[in-house]
Amino acid sequence: MSLEEWLPRTRLGHEVKEGRITSIEEIFQRGVPIKEYQIVDTLLPDLVDEVVEINLVQRMSSAGRKRRFQASVVVGNGSGYIGMAQAKLREIGPAIRHAILLAKINVKPVRRGCGSWECRCAEPHSVPFKTNGSTGSVRIEIIPAPKGTGLAAGKVARTVLTMAGIKDAWTKTRGDTRTTSNFAKATWEALKATYNILPPAEWNV
Repeated sequence: MSLEEWLPRTRLGHEVKEGRITSIEEIFQRGVPIKEYQIVDTLLPDLVDEVVEINLVQRMSSAGRKRRFQASVVVGNGSGYIGMAQAKLREIGPAIRHAILLAKINVKPVRRGCGSWECRCAEPHSVPFKTNGSTGSVRIEIIPAPKGTGLAAGKVARTVLTMAGIKDAWTKTRGDTRTTSNFAKATWEALKATYNILPPAEWNV
């Protein structure tokens, strides 16, 4: 469905389509949940998606063995917004497309900055402070790094960090990081946690 054909089903959707809300920052400041992916398509048209993992999931039922494909997808604009979701359907294509739509609905802001005492350039190239995330057995800690360090992280974490706009960071991980979807989600949780703390630079004095 194109944005022109979109018929909003929520009050927030109507406000976005009518132009009364022109930035996604306003939505997060109001704390209103996003329930339509077209809202994100309108306000963040530069989002790109990346398939993190596709698994074949099987389970036994009274009718026999049922097989489905589980797709894990990350979306981001490389400038402070990141979303992730999983979808499970009978075919790969529809599973990926559904996961992309869910990931857009799950988009969250990432607070970026320069939290490294070795740098202090005040540019948003890293995270402003240490942040932690966990999913299943996977634990990850993202540590601010000086400009030019790059991303000292596993391949999956690098993908998520890059899509969020993080260019320099060190990471520490524990648990079974071979579980790709859990590793990606733990990294996403760590990035979301950057908005759990308000750094001194943003205090209203």
